[in-house]
Amino acid sequence: MTTTPGLLTRINQAAGGLAADLALYSLSAIFALVTALTSTLLPHRAWGAIAAVGYLVAALVVAVQLVLRKPVRRATLTWATWAAVTLLPLVVQAVQRAAGRTDRAQEEVLVVEHMGESLLHTGTPYLSRPEIAGIALDERLLGYRPYQPGMALFGLPRAIAGDHWWTDARVWFALATVGALVVAVTVLLRVRGTDFSLVRALQAATVLPVTSLTLATGGDDIPVLALCLLALALFAAGRHTASGLAVGAAAACKLLAFPVVAVLLVLAVATGHWRRFLPGALGLPLLALLPPLLVNADALIENVLRFPLGHGLVTSPAQSPFPGHLIAQFLPGGRYLAAGLLVAAAAVIGLLLLRRPPRDAGTAALFCGYGLLAAILLMPTTRFGYLLYPAAFLVWAYALRNHTASSAPRHDTALYRQ
Repeated sequence: MTTTPGLLTRINQAAGGLAADLALYSLSAIFALVTALTSTLLPHRAWGAIAAVGYLVAALVVAVQLVLRKPVRRATLTWATWAAVTLLPLVVQAVQRAAGRTDRAQEEVLVVEHMGESLLHTGTPYLSRPEIAGIALDERLLGYRPYQPGMALFGLPRAIAGDHWWTDARVWFALATVGALVVAVTVLLRVRGTDFSLVRALQAATVLPVTSLTLATGGDDIPVLALCLLALALFAAGRHTASGLAVGAAAACKLLAFPVVAVLLVLAVATGHWRRFLPGALGLPLLALLPPLLVNADALIENVLRFPLGHGLVTSPAQSPFPGHLIAQFLPGGRYLAAGLLVAAAAVIGLLLLRRPPRDAGTAALFCGYGLLAAILLMPTTRFGYLLYPAAFLVWAYALRNHTASSAPRHDTALYRQ
């Protein structure tokens, strides 16, 4: 029995997928150009000046393919475009920064590198509250490190080898991202082969402007996202132990990965694979927390709990005009109201997870996408860039939706019957 493709599917597959590619790269070129001309953040302007050319060249390549009606390896073009619009501006900014430019990295890059330095010299990546209080007021924000301990590993190269372009934390963010995405795509190709949805998923994790801009200028979210996507792909392929290790590594770096851990854990329990999944998924984050807890537990709590909750010596600058922030700022008792809405949303999603647990990686990705979208919109302090998480998860859900969360071989046609 055949079904009529939906509107989004027809748009996605028009002209062999090239029509949507042309729109993506053209709109991205406009976004990058506007960023280069109008952004108040100098690293963003520098990214836009280079990325606009990369996106434009990609759009021209697609346009030529449309005119000549010749097949194109769209995944290859995606990787090449990513190199042009993300890796090239990243390396250029890292080289300029190593030469003395102080406006070629966002603050999170400095924070991660400071974490690596502290870890190397003191055994913990965190400063205590008294140590932060001793920093000059206009620099005190950089004393806070609101990440999980694993993030400090990306700052170790600079702490060990000194100031070089290749010790820039963003370079190591990019290497981790490339490794995770290459493995994720390879795993999915072996299970099901290429299709439109897999190419779109790759584009969402690489050339989408919000993803590209984030990695080139700051970057700490992108390896975390890539590890979460790898965990979903590995679970879809039946590699449950490796999936647990991947998402556990993500959670060892950033708290935003813990909702993904929770969703995948429910999936693992529902499919009977939790014994293989659980050790890596929870073991790695707990192992990463052990040294900071032993060295200075209060410094850990100050950085990863008090500061994000608004109880630090300074407040977080993460303030995008989403509903949670607006409620917290402009309504009486708004912070408590926003927190209540966030808890209510979490409770609803948790109830749905328990009543109708996901049975495959695609459904789990949908839970991750919609759950994180709700959290980002309702958190009192958040960033526009965090939207890259739900965007990527929701697009990857379609690339994963035909998987069965089993390790059955691809030639088993029972898995693909309609």
